[in-house]
Parts: sequence; structure tokens; C-alpha cells
Amino acid sequence: MNSFGPVITAMVTPFDEYNQLNVGSLRKLIIHLLKHGSTSLVITGTTGEAPTLTAIERLRIWETAVDFAGGSVPIICGVGTNNTKTTIHNVKLAEEIGADGVLVVTPYYNKPNKIGLLTHYKEVANSTDLPIILYNIPSRTGVSLDLETILELAQLKNVVGIKDSSGDLTLLKQLKEVMPSDFALYSGDDSNYLEALKLGGAGVVSVASHVAGLQMNQIYKLFKEGKLEEAEALQNKLMPLYKGLFSTTNPIPIKAILNQMGMDVGSLRLPLVEMDQFEALDLFNEIKDLVDE
Repeated sequence: MNSFGPVITAMVTPFDEYNQLNVGSLRKLIIHLLKHGSTSLVITGTTGEAPTLTAIERLRIWETAVDFAGGSVPIICGVGTNNTKTTIHNVKLAEEIGADGVLVVTPYYNKPNKIGLLTHYKEVANSTDLPIILYNIPSRTGVSLDLETILELAQLKNVVGIKDSSGDLTLLKQLKEVMPSDFALYSGDDSNYLEALKLGGAGVVSVASHVAGLQMNQIYKLFKEGKLEEAEALQNKLMPLYKGLFSTTNPIPIKAILNQMGMDVGSLRLPLVEMDQFEALDLFNEIKDLVDE
């Protein structure tokens, strides 16, 4: 049974003025997200700038989140790499510190074939009892999980769902038709959130929920109550926010917006760079009426 809820926030990683991990801001951000309806937190994922974090920083983030928010909402650690051995090492660390689940991205850059993907995920799954969410994001990894591969992986006892950021709603529809009923399908794109729910999805792994989590929970509530027109109206209202957050590479826009809101999440790490201050202000002015009150 899925226990991660409909609005999983893919958290940014706050940095200080020296571009070092800012644990104080991390705690403040977690408090903010809990108040604004995040039903689970994904840490050290794409939005969390995982490729630029050291192993020590990654562990510190996991420990902080679990110690600070564990028991309030599930903590899902982004553990995936393009090295199976390293991924397994990360999974074991996440298990040791008390994480509630792990998000495992497809191995990037190496471009494994289907057998390689299956073997990678099976080795990872066999190394832990933690719930595993597959992460399909071909635009960043250069490799995609197809229907047949996902179906085979879903037979593993602790592979409980998938975050699909391919944007392919046809894939979600096909998955819902053949997957076990307890296999959770999450959209990895805020703009497809409601469409995914219509296709039987469990919810969204969201960037927008940093600032609109209450409204995104309301979309889910309206949908479940059969108030589809109201759900569609709210989803359409938030669409400019969704699009603005991907006007350039994620997490550049969401960090700019959070900083404009006084959340003090800091800058990005190279090779990502901040938005021009005027662009950031323009973006904030465009979406400021769409954020939660």
C-alpha cells in the first residue's frame, strides 16, 4: 500500500553565502513544506542538485531530514548513480539512518541496455528492504524505462512505484492497465499532475509544491470528491507557475522564487548558475499571486 501521499515535494538543497550546505535553512524549509501540505519529501534528487553534493553532504542532508521531520512525513532519499555498487552503498546508508524509502534514477551516461537496467535495479532491490521508487527521466539520463522493463521490475517485492518524468502520458495509461493495483504511478511533471490522476496515478513528485502545496492538495481532494471541473480550474490556474518553474533548467527558477520569498535557500552550484536578478524578479512578479497564502 502506498504511504507517500499525493504531493511529494522534490526538495531544493539550501546553500549559504559560501556555497556550502546550509543546515539551518534546510530545517526552515522542511518546516515550511510541512505547513504547506507536502505528504512526503524527496531529498538529494534532481531538484536537490545531487550531482554537485559530496558524499558527506548527502549523508548530512539525509540525517537532518530524518531527525527533523522523520515521523511527520516519509523521507525518501535520492540514492541513484550510474554505478550499481555506489547506488547499493547509498541505499544501505539511507536504510541505516532511518529513511522511509529511496528514489533510484536510471543509470545515466553509461546508457545500459534493457538487461543492464534490469540487473542494476534487481541488484539494488536485493540489497535492501526499503521501498524503492523507480525514477524515469530520459531527458537527463539518456536512457528510458519502457513498459516491459517497468512491469518486470514491479514484480520485485520492494519496488513500489515510479516517478515518470518522461512526459509520456500514454506510458502512464499503459502502466495503469497492467501494473499491480498497489504499484504507485507518480507524475514527475507538475503540469501533468491532474492528467496523471485521471489515468489512475497516485499523485506528483513536485517542484511547485515548494510554494503551492496547499493548492495542489486541494486539487487532489477535489478530484477524489468527483469535482473534476473545480480540480481542472485550479490546475489551470497554477499552470503559469508550473511553466515558470521550467522556464530554464530546474532548480534554477524555484530557488530564485524561494529566495524572493525570503526562504534563504542560497545560490546554485556550478555548472548551474543563478537567474539574472531582473529575470528572477520578473518571474516572481508573474507568479506571486499563485503561491499559497
